[in-house]
Amino acid sequence: MTAYLGVDLAWGLGSARKPANETGLVATAADGTITDAGWARGVDAVTDWIVQHLGPRTLIAVDASLVVTNPTGIREAERQVGQRYGRWKVAANPTNQASAASAGTALLERLTALGVGYVSDTASMRERTGPVAFECYPYTTLVGVEELGYDVERPRYKRLDLALPAPVARQRRAVAFDDLVHRLRTTPLDPPLHLDSHPLTAGLAEPSVLHGPTHKHREDLLDGALCAWTAAFWDRHGDGRVQVLGGDPCLPSDPLDEAGRSPAIIAPARPSQRRPAG
Repeated sequence: MTAYLGVDLAWGLGSARKPANETGLVATAADGTITDAGWARGVDAVTDWIVQHLGPRTLIAVDASLVVTNPTGIREAERQVGQRYGRWKVAANPTNQASAASAGTALLERLTALGVGYVSDTASMRERTGPVAFECYPYTTLVGVEELGYDVERPRYKRLDLALPAPVARQRRAVAFDDLVHRLRTTPLDPPLHLDSHPLTAGLAEPSVLHGPTHKHREDLLDGALCAWTAAFWDRHGDGRVQVLGGDPCLPSDPLDEAGRSPAIIAPARPSQRRPAG
């Protein structure tokens, strides 16, 4: 039975009414086997895919802003991404209630109506008695898990480096993508992630092309796999290797929403990426 789902909604989906790019979707079992993978377009299609894979304790990791209570500006969880991971050149896009990118909140509303819960702390995640969703950010996973070896900065496998000529930037992005896939396939990970166990994710090991839309298509699927693995990683390691951004009672935080949910991002973390005690 599927244990973990990864959903790369991110900013590419646009608004709930005007979906843009495809969403990468990956389902994994507890042993790291990928049981399903693919793409969907629009909140309705993404919701339908999730429903098809729900089990009694399914943990759903979504790369999108799920709980947004700040009218303007940036959520505290997003601010803390930059504060904790900025050394690795990782920061989060600001989200507020005026943002056009509202697909995450729309997805959470649909899942809530279907009986899927929301979790933003390890105790609630561990004590779940039904399927639950949470928010994550693949870049924090990549630089927060030391085994992957990104000790200096995040891999540039997504956007082009605008400081470089476009042909050079596309080539370097392709190299970074292929290197990331190689690390995920060859690094001993706990829990494991077996990209080669499904035809679509196995295809990520093929050499990257420079064509932008094709690269984005592959990137969305890879991020879906990273989200699913983040769910497994949190379930495996809990607070020992994961931190909750936006949920520290000693730091500024955004208001809870009407359902009492906290705007939070679940992020794997090295010791140096955590707030010092006290």
